[in-house]
Amino acid sequence: MRAALVHVIADAAVSVLVIGGLSLAWGFGWVWMDPLAGIIGAGVIANWSYGLLRDTGAILLDMNPDQTVTRRIREAIEADGSRLADLHLWRLGPGHLGAIVSVVADKPHSPDEYRARLAHLPALSHVTVEVLIG
Repeated sequence: MRAALVHVIADAAVSVLVIGGLSLAWGFGWVWMDPLAGIIGAGVIANWSYGLLRDTGAILLDMNPDQTVTRRIREAIEADGSRLADLHLWRLGPGHLGAIVSVVADKPHSPDEYRARLAHLPALSHVTVEVLIG
């Protein structure tokens, strides 16, 4: 939603710049105002594009959104000698993370036991646990 809102605002700003540049070029003979408005408009769009790429790039590349939560998940799962084999952590929304946790253990516990170990992490809104005997 934020990207859509910024897109509309950037389009409106560029439109105002173009109209202003054309008006000044026509009214005062300042023919350089139209290209200047175009360059400024290109800067506005480039700034919006860069911000959008920066904000969504991590999501599209499946990057870890919170290293602290990752470390705390690893500590909680591996407290009894179990091993965290795979972890996928992604942002579901503001303040909410989802996790898929794969655990390998010689004496495995139930998925509910491992999920209970993660209950103290308020950012985790959705947790899926896979337990493998290893």
